[in-house]
Formats: sequence, C-alpha cells, structure tokens
Amino acid sequence: MKLQQIQRVKKISKSDFISQYVKKQIPVVIEELTEDWPAYHKWKLNYIKEIAGDTVVPLYDNRPVNHEDGFNEAHTKMKMGDYINLLESKPTNYRIFLYNLMKEVPTLKNDFLWPDIGLRLVKQLPMLFFGGENSRVFMHYDIDYSNILHFHFHGEKQCMLFAPDQSKYMYKVPHALISREDIDFDNPDYVKFPALENAEGFITNLKHGEMLYMPEGYWHYMKYLTPGFSMSLRSFPKSIVNLSKAAYNIFIMRHFDILMRKVKGQKWIDYKNEKAMQNTHGNLEKTFLRKVS
Repeated sequence: MKLQQIQRVKKISKSDFISQYVKKQIPVVIEELTEDWPAYHKWKLNYIKEIAGDTVVPLYDNRPVNHEDGFNEAHTKMKMGDYINLLESKPTNYRIFLYNLMKEVPTLKNDFLWPDIGLRLVKQLPMLFFGGENSRVFMHYDIDYSNILHFHFHGEKQCMLFAPDQSKYMYKVPHALISREDIDFDNPDYVKFPALENAEGFITNLKHGEMLYMPEGYWHYMKYLTPGFSMSLRSFPKSIVNLSKAAYNIFIMRHFDILMRKVKGQKWIDYKNEKAMQNTHGNLEKTFLRKVS
C-alpha cells in the first residue's frame, strides 16, 4: 500500500506540537515523552500480572461482527494472570480492548503523568489495550473523533493510519466505524478490493514508552509484533464538524445499528458489507472519471 513513515521526534514543545501537528492534523511519534514516568520502568507484563493477576478481564478475538453481538461486547473473560501467561506462551488472537483496568487496580494511576502537551485531555481514567504476538485490531476510527495520544509499553506494535479524506477508498461499512473485516491490510487483495491501491496512509512501529499522536477521525489498524499493551489519552475534537459527527455517532448511529441488528439479524450485517463494496467502487469510478475528463 502507499504508506509513508510517520514523522518522529524525541521531544517537542507544546507550541510546536500544536502548530506543527494538531493544527495541521498530522500524526507524529514522540519517543521520549514517558521517560520521567514511573510506568516507563514498571509497566511490563510481569508487573501487571503481579498487581492485577486476579482481576477478571474481558477478551476479544478476530471473529467477524455478528448480529447477536452487543456494541463492543466481549467474546470471553479470563483472569489477567492467566491471560498474561497465555500471551507469553504463544501467539493468540485474544485482546483486551478499551478496558478501564485502573478502576479495578487504582495503584496504576500513580504510574503515569498527564502530559502537558497543549491538548485539553479528558481527565477520566485511561483505557488500556493488550494483545498477543500477531494479534490485530481491525481497521476502524474512534466513535468520538477525539485527538488520541496512544502510548505503548512492553514490546512492539505496528500502527497503520489513514486520514479521514481517505475514507472513500477504505470500504467503510455504513452505520459503523469499521472497514470490511475480510480485508487483510497486511496483504491486501487488490483484485477484490481495488480501491485500496489509491489509499495513501502512514505507518510506524511503536516501541516501549513511545507515544503516537492520532488526529481526529483517523482510521487506524494495529498489529502486535510482540505481546504488549497500550494506553490511550483523549482530547475532544476541536473541529465543530467532527464534534457534530461524534454526537451523531454516539447518540444516533450506534443505537440505530443496534436496533437494525435486532430487527433484521444477519441480513443487516450482510447488507452493510455489500453497501461498503458498492459505495467504495462508486467512489473509485468517480475518481477515475475525474482523472480522464
């Protein structure tokens, strides 16, 4: 795919971060933002197992969306200690997604600092994400269109991003926040999904302690190259347009989709996947006609 490496800096001032990246809505990796955090030295899988091993956590795998699934409903549950043992023993598709572990283990709150980076961050307890080697987070964008500070710990993960203006090539599923789940973004099938050849994005590998800034509404696909975990901090969208899109997603779109799953069942999921193909190939045809006209 047409992917460029995400820009990297070791450190950055508030003014430069806002002017060069937030205002321009360009992603960046800040490599040394966490070096004065206790988490930089402590946040390894063994530490999490030690302080949260008996906590029962929700797990997700790579199964396709089913009409019987609730919104972000977990596929199974397991004690954190058993889950970390699984992560360290072999590759697994089981992930912890958007989980408030700090509510269950408050001592984790003492391990990180709210970064003074120019964004007004939402001061709720941060969400954590865990994954095993080769586990993948499907291509999606966040429901609230927030600016995201995504910190990675223990190991390495690959992050692929696409700006919102690339949505026309992404086989976006209607009334949802995802691309078609049968797309392998590591090895795209351009015969079945030809529009992806036109998509221009960004890529980077995050290592322990590094932070990735993801601008408002950016598509992102994550792959854990090793077992590890991440934390996201959020800042509400600055764009009025994106703020209105977030409100629509949260208060209308999500509830409409849940209702339609109950009413039409799997036919609703199949209909949306087919519309993703039709809409994207329609956009591709329009792009081609503009180029030749």
